[in-house]
Amino acid sequence: MGSSIIINKLSTLEGKANLLPSSKSISNRALILNALSGNQSIVSNLSSARDTQLMMRLINDESPLIDVMDAGTTMRFLTAYFAISGMKKTLTGTARMRQRPIGLLVNALQAVGVTINYLENNGFPPHEIIGYHPNNTNTISIPGNISSQYISALMMIAPILPKGLTIQLKGKVGSRPYIQMTAELMSKFGIQCDFSVQTIHIPNGKYNPVSYSVEADWSAASYWFAFTALAENASITLPNISSKSLQGDRVVVEIMAKLGVITHFADNQVFLSKSNHSTFLEWDFTDCPDLAQTVLPVCACKGISGKFTGLESLRIKESDRIAALQTELGKIGAKISEESVGVWTLTPSTGWPGSGIQIDTYHDHRMAMGLAPLATLMKLEIKDPEVVNKSYPGFWADMKSVGFTLA
Repeated sequence: MGSSIIINKLSTLEGKANLLPSSKSISNRALILNALSGNQSIVSNLSSARDTQLMMRLINDESPLIDVMDAGTTMRFLTAYFAISGMKKTLTGTARMRQRPIGLLVNALQAVGVTINYLENNGFPPHEIIGYHPNNTNTISIPGNISSQYISALMMIAPILPKGLTIQLKGKVGSRPYIQMTAELMSKFGIQCDFSVQTIHIPNGKYNPVSYSVEADWSAASYWFAFTALAENASITLPNISSKSLQGDRVVVEIMAKLGVITHFADNQVFLSKSNHSTFLEWDFTDCPDLAQTVLPVCACKGISGKFTGLESLRIKESDRIAALQTELGKIGAKISEESVGVWTLTPSTGWPGSGIQIDTYHDHRMAMGLAPLATLMKLEIKDPEVVNKSYPGFWADMKSVGFTLA
């Protein structure tokens, strides 16, 4: 598709997002749980996202070098999986991946008997897994506000440890729905987790093989809520989505109701249409940080002022997402400021260049898709459009299916 894509302005949208992917978060967890149950499960409707396809390939890769590219979930889950599977592996990734911390997970694995060495910088990939020698440690402590992926990685391997594992979460717990998702999926594979406010207890046990079908991805679906909110007229259908979900990002329904989107569930589909919107949004993104890049651009363009918390983890994602949003939304005159520690305010745009703008994506799939709905208001040039392959390979095709012209 080249180094950039041009999207012509279109203010009336109608159609169906036929290529909406299955949940990447559920797929990646299900692949680990299947491997831990002896690869005897039948997991269907897996995500087409590059991260999931990469996980499928690497989890059974016999090579001593595992390159996860830019897939953070894959790095964290496979580090824990290989650590207790008796495999000697070196895990590495892109330059950005080598800047993303993994020290908290490595410390926890070392505490339960895994030997891991850093090959370049302490606390960061690449790292080498040497071996696993079980010990009597069955309780660890880990901060709850850094990355739920560390916690989920430890949860999934916990039943394999001789005495199971109790995980004490220190301080504020972020992305709690992702931890709950992991616990619920583990229960489907036969392991019950006791998850209280700050403590997760998982006994030693054996995973059972199961048949499991993955639901659609609510993070990917969220962009269509943004398109609907910003369009002058919109009627959009999303397939394979039910009103009940394991995914925390389903809360986009409640957020977008405030931003002018009506959601109707019927026949395992979602139908989106427009309504009136609020002029101010206050939201805590602690449990749904991936929605920030969907919600803040909508507010910026609809004249909706905002006050937001729970954005801390955005600093260590595929990009520094707070800085990226500040820069890109600044191109249309919107401003994101840290009013006090951890409290962010958004001053919306009062207008934008008639000739449109160029969007930088920072090697981050969510920057591309989160800003693409601005094409309902202006002509866009989006750089490095291939980044969407990480989670939603059919995104640009689905934009065409609702009427956009892309070149």
